[in-house]
Amino acid sequence: MTIPMEPSIRQLEYFVTIAEERHFTRAAERLHVAQPSVSSQLRRLEQMFGTPLFHRDRGPVTLTDAGEALLPLARRVLADLAEVIHGAAEIEGLSRGHVAIGATPSLAAVFLPIVLSRFHRQYPGVSLSVTERDSLYLVEGLESGTLDLALAIMPLAHPLIRRVVLAVEELVVVTAVDGVLSKRRQVALSDLRNVPMIMFREGYDLRSTTLAAFNEVGFAPSIVVEGGEMNSVLSMVAAGLGVAIVPEIVATGVARLHVVRLHSPRLEREIGLVRRQDHAPSRAAAALSAEISAFVGQRGWQSQPHQAEDPFLADSI
Repeated sequence: MTIPMEPSIRQLEYFVTIAEERHFTRAAERLHVAQPSVSSQLRRLEQMFGTPLFHRDRGPVTLTDAGEALLPLARRVLADLAEVIHGAAEIEGLSRGHVAIGATPSLAAVFLPIVLSRFHRQYPGVSLSVTERDSLYLVEGLESGTLDLALAIMPLAHPLIRRVVLAVEELVVVTAVDGVLSKRRQVALSDLRNVPMIMFREGYDLRSTTLAAFNEVGFAPSIVVEGGEMNSVLSMVAAGLGVAIVPEIVATGVARLHVVRLHSPRLEREIGLVRRQDHAPSRAAAALSAEISAFVGQRGWQSQPHQAEDPFLADSI
């Protein structure tokens, strides 16, 4: 079939975003455009190819066979364009450029804003975009070329991903200051049997980690509310609805919360900085990775491993 005109970069970007989000409204929100614009551009793209690219049934949209064939090609075009843009920015040093970074929700809420603020003050001409999702989704973003860097939870086994562990962080129990565990300094995981729990939504690394830990000790948690994002979970804990297991970074210094240490077992997570192994980072991405490394070194994160100034100069883990 002869295609009467070439698809635009915008149409390919919209198509890939819909495929990744599996939802027109979420795709529009991620692209910061109105949903009718997304639908209109997709219709034009489908008209060019003369075939539907998505099944529009009730629920999440899914790719047709034609859409499945187009997706890797569209991602490659967008990744190649990003490399050209990055290369052009290199000519002007770091007075221009762009870095797309992803992070898990807890790191995006607490750690990342401070680092990005420091980086922006040093390189105000470099634009930044942030994707806040679970670690597996972030790896997919690196693989497709939509992300340059990601802060993810280890371990991540992927042949194309280079990873450096930045820190090992303790997971703690948080309760309201007058809550059921507010008189305790530490608890065993078995002590949480029948204690009301606030649980994160599907897709959170913390959810899978917490449920796996309870499974190891032989019982399921008593979930009173589930499906929350980080801020809403902390607010519900502070309101006395239940307790939650969260990273220490989001719990420390919050006046309405009481932190209880876990033992038997002690729960920890490894925080890694990751990128694609087969692509050299742009100067802007390398500068941001160095800023992240410097910030972690100054913060003195617990159990922080020794590392080079730029973590990507160190051997991959």
